[in-house]
Amino acid sequence: MLLANAYLFILLFFAVLELARGKFFHPDADPDQAKIEATSFLIYLLGRPLIYLIAIAAAWRLAPEYHNAYADAPWWLWALVFLIGEDMVQYWWHRLGHTRYGWLWHRAHHSAPYMGVRITLRNGFLYSFLMPSAWTASLFVYLGAGSVAIVYGLVKGFVTIAAHSEMRWDLFLYRNRFLAPLAWIVERTISTPATHFSHHALSEADGIGHYSGNFGNLLFFWDVFFGTALITRRYPPAFGLEDDLVHGHERWTTQMFFPLFGSRRQASEFRAPRPWSKGQPLQAAE
Repeated sequence: MLLANAYLFILLFFAVLELARGKFFHPDADPDQAKIEATSFLIYLLGRPLIYLIAIAAAWRLAPEYHNAYADAPWWLWALVFLIGEDMVQYWWHRLGHTRYGWLWHRAHHSAPYMGVRITLRNGFLYSFLMPSAWTASLFVYLGAGSVAIVYGLVKGFVTIAAHSEMRWDLFLYRNRFLAPLAWIVERTISTPATHFSHHALSEADGIGHYSGNFGNLLFFWDVFFGTALITRRYPPAFGLEDDLVHGHERWTTQMFFPLFGSRRQASEFRAPRPWSKGQPLQAAE
């Protein structure tokens, strides 16, 4: 719950920045896109406290003696626990979301034909509610993470939301040759707009898009370490899904609540017996 509150605070901060610079509203953000984003926000707003309450209640019932048992652990140790047990876990969950096992529940995050702070929370309800890192973070708070959880949430919230934002803060590093050594370190340590925009690209054909990698959330280091990184310092010219360009957008209810709502499209990933990852668009219907 603490992490969720910190995340929402940073989200509002970047939304205000984008509004002030006229980058919050996009011409391709039709009513269905707005419905996906509003629903995703509500799922996060209600779902994260629910996850926290369920996790804490289960921990109280199964292991009451461990409540705040490690509250005296040094902050750096808790930071390491969060980086591995929350951020690295989310890296692998995100990576799973780009396979046939999880793509349909993560698809909504990539169906937006634009970038910006408003797409940060876009995901199907099952992808968000089953996210392992949300559950592990709740358990870390139960064990005594305390104030470290709040600081970690603020740092991660700032990095991940900034990586989606159209503010493109990393341009400042790339345009200043004196900052080149710092830029080299930063882009291999944390997620930046350039590396994460690449992950949302419409295509990989230009050598800039890389939706088959760049899965990191807070730490881009996980991509470097696990061999999924692509760093170009360039931004893709287009975003979204080739499948939607060919066959039209899926209904927002399908993207958010599949399998409760199926697809009405004649050719649809949601109807395929073996769903695949982004990068293999459907063939035109016979």
